[in-house]
Amino acid sequence: MDSGVGTILRETRNRRKVELSEVEATTRIRLRYLRAIEDEEWDVLPGGVYTRGFIRTYASFLGLDGERLAQEYRQSVETWSRTPAEAVAAAGPSPVERSSKRLATAPIAALAVLAVLAVAVIAVVAIPSGDGGGEPVSAPPSSADKDSEDQTAPPPTRKLGVSVLLAASAEVWVCVLDGKGDALVDGQILEAGAEEGPFRSGSFTVSFGNGEVSMRIDGREAEIPATSSPIGYSIDSSGTLTELGEAERPTCT
Repeated sequence: MDSGVGTILRETRNRRKVELSEVEATTRIRLRYLRAIEDEEWDVLPGGVYTRGFIRTYASFLGLDGERLAQEYRQSVETWSRTPAEAVAAAGPSPVERSSKRLATAPIAALAVLAVLAVAVIAVVAIPSGDGGGEPVSAPPSSADKDSEDQTAPPPTRKLGVSVLLAASAEVWVCVLDGKGDALVDGQILEAGAEEGPFRSGSFTVSFGNGEVSMRIDGREAEIPATSSPIGYSIDSSGTLTELGEAERPTCT
C-alpha cells in the first residue's frame, strides 16, 4: 500500500534543492536506503524499527515532523504488510471454532461423570453387608482422580536469567559483557546478517559502534535507534533496557 511518505520526502527535498548525497553525508543513512524510502521500495530496507528510524532522521533533516511520518509509515505499510495467516492469528479463534471446541469437550466430560458413577457402584457392591465379616475392598482410582493428580504436578522450573540475541543489519562493532563482567562478544566487528547468541545471564551490559544491530531480549525485539554514533545499554534480570552514558559503556579493552 502506498503510504505517500516517500513522495512527501522527495518533494520537500526537491523544493529545497538538496541532493541525496548531501542527505547521506549529514544523516549517515546510506544512499540506497534514501532512494528506497523516496521510491517507497520498502522491501529494500531493513524494516521495523530501523526503517522508522531512517524516516524519522531523514524527515527531521528536511525540517519535517519525523515522528509523524514514521508513524504514518508504520500504520499504512507495516499494518497492511501482514499476511492473511498473521491477520487470522491476531484475530483469534472464530465463534464457530470456539463452539466446536465446546462441543468436542462435552462427550469427554460426560464419560468422566459415568466413570465416577461406575466406580461408586462397584464400591457399594463390594462392601459386605450384615455379619459377613469380609474385608472391605478398596475401589481403584478413577480417571478423574488421576487427572486431579496430574493437575497438581509442579510446573516446570523457569530458566534463571535473561536471554539476549544479536543480529547485525550492517557492519557494526559490538561488545557484550555478562553479569560477571566476562566478555561474551569481545569487541568484534559483525558483518551484515551475522548473529551472536543467544546468551543467558542474570544481567548484561552492551555497547555498539552504531545502531545497525537488532537485539532480542527473551524473544522480544528491543528498540534501538538508527544512529551512526556509538550507543550502549544495561539489561537487568527482568529484561529492562536502560541506555548508558558514554563513560558507562563497556569497551572490551
